[in-house]
Formats: sequence, C-alpha cells, structure tokens
Amino acid sequence: MNLAVAATVFAIIFPAELPDKTALASLILGTRYRPAYVFAGIAAAFAVHVVLAVAAGSLLGLLPHRPLSIIVAVLFVIGAVAVLASGRAEPEQEQDGRVRRTNRFWPAAATSFAVVLVAEFGDLTQIAIATLTARYHAPLSVGVGGMLALWAAAGLIIIGGRGLLRVMPLKWITRIAAVAMLILAGVSLVAAVR
Repeated sequence: MNLAVAATVFAIIFPAELPDKTALASLILGTRYRPAYVFAGIAAAFAVHVVLAVAAGSLLGLLPHRPLSIIVAVLFVIGAVAVLASGRAEPEQEQDGRVRRTNRFWPAAATSFAVVLVAEFGDLTQIAIATLTARYHAPLSVGVGGMLALWAAAGLIIIGGRGLLRVMPLKWITRIAAVAMLILAGVSLVAAVR
C-alpha cells in the first residue's frame, strides 16, 4: 500500500466528484430517505465501480467516446424524468413541516445503490480511477484513495442536502435537479456529435 499514491488519487477524485451527476442524485436521495441508509447504498455502489475501474485499468479509458456520450445523455434524460416523477409523490410531512423519512433500510439503500450504480457507469471519476491504476501500477492504493474520495464526497453532499431542506422546499430541489440533468444530457449529446 502506497499512501502517497492513495493521497494523490484522493486529491484528484474528491473535487471531481462534487459537481457530478451523482451529487444531484445523492442530494435528492438524502432529502427523501434517512441519510445513513442512503449513504450505505451509495457507498456500496461506489465500491462496485471502484473495483470495476481498478480491474479494467486503462481499458475503460479506451471506450469509444461517441457511443459512451450518447448513453450518458440518455441516462441523464431518464434520470430527469425519474426525479420529476418521484417529486410528484410528495413525501409525508410531520406537523412541524419536516419531511418524514422512511424507517426501512432496504428500500432506501437499494434505491440509492441502483441510482448511483447506473449513473456512475462510464463516469469521469471511474475512467480517472482506471487511468490512475494503469499509470501507477498500484491497484490497491488507487482503489483505496478513489473509494475514500467518493465516500467523502457522497457523505458531504448527503449532509448538505439535509441542511438545504431547511431553506428550500423539496419540490424546488427536485425541479432544479431535473433541469440540471437535462442540461447535462444536452452537453453529453453535443460531445457525442463533435
């Protein structure tokens, strides 16, 4: 285990993950379910992606750009529709106006796992982890650094989502997330055409 490589990977992956589409998904999921349950699902999905990225090494970076961009654009559109559809079913609210979160672990964790698993395929951070694995030839160090960076970003975003609910209604957060996903779908389609 090379701590310098793990720290370098963390320093690259953490800031790259913060403005990512998974951040939007984590934010929404953290407002709809208990944050610990959401984090468990997201952490498991990130673990799968890091293992795949490390195992694939530099091969993920060699995927054809155009088909990958089209697939990502379609996933963004599907994500936007799903976010808007879930926003119509308002969560139950307690008398003080706070959102009541589910007490059931498996539905929250499974939903979080599935959303992040789909959203992260072919993502910049997954490709970066594969590329860093090929560069440093230290799969364990790259994997640990990448996993810790992804988990730290998800935790920060989920906690921030709870604070955001105090100042903005959930329906506006949902709409903003859907619009952001549609914009990202457009950017991916433009990248595919170029």
